[in-house]
Amino acid sequence: LLAGSAAAFAPAQQAASTSALNAGKDDLVAIAEKANPIVKFYDPLNLADADFWGQGNEATIGFLRQSEIKHGRIAMVATIGFLVQKLGVHFPLYLGPTGSNCFHPESDTAWLLSSTTGVTFSDVAKAAPLDAIKMVPAAGWLQIFFVAGWFECVAFNRQWQQEGRVPGDYGYDPLGFTKREGGFESEELKSLRMKEIKNGRVAMMTIAAWVSNEAIPGALPVWHP
Repeated sequence: LLAGSAAAFAPAQQAASTSALNAGKDDLVAIAEKANPIVKFYDPLNLADADFWGQGNEATIGFLRQSEIKHGRIAMVATIGFLVQKLGVHFPLYLGPTGSNCFHPESDTAWLLSSTTGVTFSDVAKAAPLDAIKMVPAAGWLQIFFVAGWFECVAFNRQWQQEGRVPGDYGYDPLGFTKREGGFESEELKSLRMKEIKNGRVAMMTIAAWVSNEAIPGALPVWHP
C-alpha cells in the first residue's frame, strides 16, 4: 500500500475532448492571474502541457493542482509546527507555571514520547527542529506513514473515482465552509480557496527556507524563528 508506485495512484484512463483539455489549462491561467496579477501565468517547465502516465493533459493538470494544494496544506502545518518546536511548547500543556507554554517551556511532569528509548516530550522540545525529527521512534514513523498512506487512498478515491470533485475536496469539512449557500461556487468560498492557494505557496517557500537555514546556518539572511 505505502510502497506502491506513483502510477498506481494515477487517474483511470479516460477520453477527453480538445475543448476539455483547453479548459484545464485555461483554469490554470485564470487562477495564476488572480493569485498574482503581476507575474500571472508562469510555467517555465511547461508542466501545464505535460501528459503524465499517458492519462492526458487534463488529468495531469488535475494531478498537479491536487499536489499543490496538499503540499501547501502540509507546509502551512509545518510552519506552525516549526514555530511550536522553536518556542519549546510540548505535552503536557498547561496554562500555569508547571506546564509547557510558549512563555515557560519547562514542565514539572515529563511525558514519555517513547518508553523504549526513554525520550520525553520535554527532551524533544529542547532540541533543534531537525534534531527533534531524529528523536521520533520507529513506531512513531510507522504510524505517520500508515496515516499518510490511508489518507492518500481516501484522497485518490474522492478525487479520481467520484465525479465533480474540485481540487482539495476530501470530504472533511468540520466547520461547514462548503455547506453554505452556493457551495464551492459561492464567491466567498472561491475567495477562501484562492487565499488557501496563495498562503500555501508562501508556506512552502517559508518552510523550505527555515529548514535550509537549520541545515546550513546563515543560509537565510533575514529574520527567522
